[in-house]
Amino acid sequence: MKKIILSVLMLSALQSLSAQSLEKMQWFNEPAKWEIKENVLSMFVTPQTDYWRISHYGFTVDDAPFYFATYGGEFEVKVKLTGDYKARFDQMGLMIRIDQENYIKTGVEFYDGKFNVSTVVTHQTSDWSVLPLDKTPPFIWIKAVRRLDAVEIYYSYDDKNYVMTRNAPLRDNHPVMVGLMAASPDGKGFQAKFEKFTVQHLPDQRRLNWLKQNTEK
Repeated sequence: MKKIILSVLMLSALQSLSAQSLEKMQWFNEPAKWEIKENVLSMFVTPQTDYWRISHYGFTVDDAPFYFATYGGEFEVKVKLTGDYKARFDQMGLMIRIDQENYIKTGVEFYDGKFNVSTVVTHQTSDWSVLPLDKTPPFIWIKAVRRLDAVEIYYSYDDKNYVMTRNAPLRDNHPVMVGLMAASPDGKGFQAKFEKFTVQHLPDQRRLNWLKQNTEK
């Protein structure tokens, strides 16, 4: 039994050593200007774009750039964000998406003259939460951990010390699109750079619990 658990952990560790190859991902709402160089994605964010459904504002938009790959199961995803934010609601970060009615987007958003860690959770309708940052960093790390039927959201200034900002529901046992999102709802676009994007597989929590309860004797 110990060998089985060790094999699972070793496989997970090996998968986490290599960063995702951005060239193998695909666009939803491809922007006019973008490039990948040394596994770094840079784009000029398409103006007047966003992701939002119905609540408070009364409209639905689903037209911002999203560069993604599809994953099943449980995982940890993180990325380093650098943006030349200019206008209200300029934003960039991660998105985990089932379809146009079910998704989570999280990252940095420029709002009320401040930099905020922003999260929108959409299940039929959208909600929005913001956490103002205590400083204006040159970059920020965003991390999301999908476990069972929820996603935990974190941010960090150094990729070492992470602060949790949200735990949000997301349908489990269902493939999701995972990737890099940016939007400029009110602005004329801005330059966004995504570095060190990784998706690390996590062993299924229910399966690990089953293994513990059914050890060989």
